[in-house]
Amino acid sequence: MKILVTGAVGFIGSHTAERLKEMGHEVIGVDNFSPYYSESLKKLNEKALHKKDVNVLKLDLRADNLAESLPKDIDFIFHFAAQPGISTTSTFEDYFTNNIIATKNLIDYALQLDHLKLFVNIGTSSIYGLEATFPEDEAPKPASHYGVTKLAAEQLVLQKSREKQLKSCSLRLYSVFGPRERPEKMYTKLIACGYNKDAFPLYEGSSTHLRSFTFVDDIVDGVVSVMNNIDAVDGEIINLGTEVEHTTQDGIDAVAKVMDMEIAINHVSARAGDQLRTKANIDKARRLLNYNPQTTLLEGVEKQVAWYRENFL
Repeated sequence: MKILVTGAVGFIGSHTAERLKEMGHEVIGVDNFSPYYSESLKKLNEKALHKKDVNVLKLDLRADNLAESLPKDIDFIFHFAAQPGISTTSTFEDYFTNNIIATKNLIDYALQLDHLKLFVNIGTSSIYGLEATFPEDEAPKPASHYGVTKLAAEQLVLQKSREKQLKSCSLRLYSVFGPRERPEKMYTKLIACGYNKDAFPLYEGSSTHLRSFTFVDDIVDGVVSVMNNIDAVDGEIINLGTEVEHTTQDGIDAVAKVMDMEIAINHVSARAGDQLRTKANIDKARRLLNYNPQTTLLEGVEKQVAWYRENFL
């Protein structure tokens, strides 16, 4: 199969592109190398992809006429590209153009493909809102520009399934961590603070926040499994994550244990829109995809610390 992965040099996109290549598929990556975080990390991910013979095109999905730059014989699209997370440095226009306009342009391109079997949108538990513990039919209540625009993108994709114009699904991911995690995200930042003897900025009240911290390999297992279940997932929203909950403090303690050091904490003001609790309800993923994440928090942290040591120390 010939597969297009957008956001291919990002955290989860790069892991998915690698997995698909290992499965024997031809993989074309697309990324705009956004300056949202250090380009050096993206180049590191791109280098890893090149070693696996995955070519990455530098292309901004917000541009029109994607069909002029992308192949016409794509079988699957995995759409990871987005303006990520909750950040005071990101404007509403950043979220709107990267999450909605870019998705609309990609859909327009997909509709021109003759052999497309499935368009896989990558969503987020942030769509549910401050509490994300629900099955997929729960009414969404996003509490951030990120969540609002990712919901809109998701519905743009699923609209085309309802109109029978293409087959699609949306996967809502929960608190993913592991090697290549972005530098501003919790675990990479914790590890960096520990090795650099810096204080980790902990948002007020967040030490007791509950999360379905899910190791990236377990997420990729679920993502690629949709390829064998096209008819079952068409038009569906599916949660992917672990049912095991941990507090933010549990995460801090796990990193400190693996690194065998204390990590200093700097308490900072609470962040607007931050989720209070995420617990992945994966009954549907189990039923449709036989999904069963296995990696424990400590096992995942050990792998992420090893990745950090190898690449940054």
